[in-house]
This record gives sequence, structure tokens and C-alpha cells, in this order.
Amino acid sequence: MLNNDTLRSIRYMLDLGEVHVVEIMKLAGFPATREQVEPWLRKEDEPGFVEMPDAAMAHFLDGLIVHRRGRDESQPPRPVETRVNNNVVLKKLRVAFELKEDDILAIMAEAGFRVSRGEINALFRQPKHSNFRLCGDQFLRNFLKGLTQRLRGA
Repeated sequence: MLNNDTLRSIRYMLDLGEVHVVEIMKLAGFPATREQVEPWLRKEDEPGFVEMPDAAMAHFLDGLIVHRRGRDESQPPRPVETRVNNNVVLKKLRVAFELKEDDILAIMAEAGFRVSRGEINALFRQPKHSNFRLCGDQFLRNFLKGLTQRLRGA
């Protein structure tokens, strides 16, 4: 799934303006500007569309965690991911929204996407683990849809 699609979904979910997106990215140390963020929010077929780099998405997700949960001063800052895939997005959203396994199962059911506990656990394993599974675009889209329904009541 494109980083731009994920950003637009989260922006809609939380009803964030461009300024809020910039502020969230700055919480993670990314010097974003409104002029930089605006093309990321456009759709692929719109003029001026620019693909959002992985580093920017990683900073946005880390900033979202700080925005929702606060900064933990007792822990050293974690390094920012250089490659962002659907599994990383899912993990960061789970942390930001303090979701447990049962919450994820309920969110997926609300979105009309049936999934087992084992499948969810496989998505959160380390890539070298034998039971690791890549998170597909369909799973992430349904997760974002269900989370949006939960948060916005839509």
C-alpha cells in the first residue's frame, strides 16, 4: 500500500489538517513543511502528486505514537525505520492506539474481514521467524477502515 494512501487514511481517521500532520512529524524530529506535505495528500491521478518517502512515513508514525501516548523520557529514542512496509505500519498503529489482540480482532470484524488470532500473531513476528507473514494491502486497508469506524463512529 502506498505511504500516501496510509497517510490520507490516518488523516481522515483522526480529522487532521495539513498543519497537524506537519506538527506530528516534527514530534519525531522530521523537519516537514506544509508545502512538502500537501503533495503527499493528493491522489495519484491529481496534478502535483508526489510519492511519500519511507523516511517521512516512519517519522509520521513515530510522531503519531508520541502525539497519542506522550514521549517516554526513560527510554532512549528508537532509530527510525529506513524501509516501511505494511507490517511496520500495523505495528506502529497498534502501539499508537494501544491496541491488544482482541481489539484488532474486533476492528477487523467491524470492517467485515474475518481473521484468526494466529494470523494476527504472524503479522507481528520478527521477519526471520518461521511463522512470520507479510501484511497484505487488503488486510491493512480493512484494518484502517475498521479503526476509522471505531474512532469516528462512521
